[in-house]
Amino acid sequence: MGSLSIWHWIIVLVVVLLLFGRGKLSELMGDAAKGIKAFKKGMADDDETPSKPAEPVRTLDHQNSVEAERSKVS
Repeated sequence: MGSLSIWHWIIVLVVVLLLFGRGKLSELMGDAAKGIKAFKKGMADDDETPSKPAEPVRTLDHQNSVEAERSKVS
């Protein structure tokens, strides 16, 4: 009772085709395929190494910043 037979699936398919039409359904599948291709291309672009090296990370010396604050206050 809980599972759907082949006839249930055929009826669902016919209803979907009647609602959306054959052309609209093929357009949706084409758009979905284009989206998947674009996603894969985007993922492949992320794997490439950057052409120029990243700038080094700049850090602040904690002692110098504390002394600078103290000299501003005084």
